[in-house]
Amino acid sequence: MGNMSETSTWLETPLGRSVVEVERELLREALADVFGFELLQIGAWGRGGELAAGARTQHRRWLAPNASGPGAVRASYDALPVASGSVEAVLLPHTLEYAPSPHELLREADRVLRGEGQLLVCGFTPLGPWGLRRRLSHGRFPPPAERLLGEGRLRDWLSLLGFEVASTRRYLFAPPWSRRLRTDGRSWLERRGPVIAPPLAGAYLLRACKRVRCITPIRPTWSRPRSVVGGIVEPTPRNVA
Repeated sequence: MGNMSETSTWLETPLGRSVVEVERELLREALADVFGFELLQIGAWGRGGELAAGARTQHRRWLAPNASGPGAVRASYDALPVASGSVEAVLLPHTLEYAPSPHELLREADRVLRGEGQLLVCGFTPLGPWGLRRRLSHGRFPPPAERLLGEGRLRDWLSLLGFEVASTRRYLFAPPWSRRLRTDGRSWLERRGPVIAPPLAGAYLLRACKRVRCITPIRPTWSRPRSVVGGIVEPTPRNVA
């Protein structure tokens, strides 16, 4: 919980707020085609559920151990108080970096999602410039997380759960040593970075779809039909007089 307190403080700094602004715009685009009844944001990143504001679902709620305010649900990450198969989309904004057990959180997200439901994950890249600064600061930057989870490992975990990765958007190409990022109209680095220097991205937005496995029913094996000769059933030991 101490880490989350430090994170909340960092997110209110000029640099922290500009990171959230970049992600809010990216998610506004990514969630524009998310329809249905329910979207669930898991994790306290930003102010309340602001990152999910672009979704077109009827309801948007956010859940975290320290959640509070309108639409908030306070609960543990590994035991979501949500019915199975009841949510059209789940958003995890850097949540896997703080969850005590990221595997359990992903299993819970899989459980509550409907078939063909969407999962969106924001994460810092361990080998990018932001991950490098974290190492140089002995884990104190970006805000102190339990771990940074690479895109490749996340893809492996999602594959085991039966998800299909639909797309990945890389962002935060500006070096993390500035006091604030340019977010007005998207900076040149943010617009051209994914094309000219994707390995230098500081973070990624991964979008995956929950696939439903179709089970092919096994047809019963019927007994071999008795042969028919001239329209008359061939005698068998049972019908021989």
